[in-house]
Amino acid sequence: MVRGPRTRRRTALMGLAALMGLAACAAGERTPGPAAPAVRLAPSAPPAPSAAPETVAPAAAPSGELDVITYTHVPAGLPADPGPASLDPLTEGLHPTRRLVLYDAPGGEPRAYLPPTIRGVTVVVPIVATRPGWSAVLLPSVNRRIGWLPDHGWQARELTDQVVVRRGDRTLTWLRAGVPRKAWSVAIGTARTPTPLGRTFVLGRTGTRGSHYAGLDALVLGAVPDDRDAVAPGLRDAHTGIHAWYRKSVFGHAASNGCVRMPREAQRTLLDNLAAGTPITVVD
Repeated sequence: MVRGPRTRRRTALMGLAALMGLAACAAGERTPGPAAPAVRLAPSAPPAPSAAPETVAPAAAPSGELDVITYTHVPAGLPADPGPASLDPLTEGLHPTRRLVLYDAPGGEPRAYLPPTIRGVTVVVPIVATRPGWSAVLLPSVNRRIGWLPDHGWQARELTDQVVVRRGDRTLTWLRAGVPRKAWSVAIGTARTPTPLGRTFVLGRTGTRGSHYAGLDALVLGAVPDDRDAVAPGLRDAHTGIHAWYRKSVFGHAASNGCVRMPREAQRTLLDNLAAGTPITVVD
């Protein structure tokens, strides 16, 4: 479990919060090519007229003060991810330029605020669905939940990478533009403290303490333990992470408190390539 993130651009550190520690994810342990050219096809017949876009009601103004999503808290009432096990690439994310109201549906009820930063880390969330004037995004600090945002008050971010973790195979695969680049045998959570299923994303990165993590940063995910009572009290407000591990014998096994443990060089590869907002899908 990861106690708090910091983040970086692909090659340079961004403005960070104070370095947060990383709690051990061991069960019972407490130590710390060029693009293809465009092709134009001449239609054999005039195209049919496009259907008019579905009209979606405008955003309702909040009737009272809403809770803000934090590293440890997400208000209730937000809908389930419509495709938690989907492996379709998510190619666009968004960064809120200010605190934005999240809705439970296009034109629906306002439920929470999505902040532009969490613990000093710039928030980038993947877009999973769109409707005219609206975008649905995966949320941090909760599993398999989304929120809807009107199409203003945020900046679009291109997402080129994707990670798929298969719990049954104990493997992690890194893809770029939908093409697998590397795959590794990894360690996942135990039956009591499983790595949460579904789609999440890279929230940021944090430094680590102790030789268990091979001296490398960890990637902090938006996912949290499904059963907070199943983990040690000191980890119940932590997030799931991807990090290096010092002992090769754990790879291919279910051995952690929910985090994904990586070989040292594999973790280096992910740190060098994965930006904030990169989608992560965990499947059986």
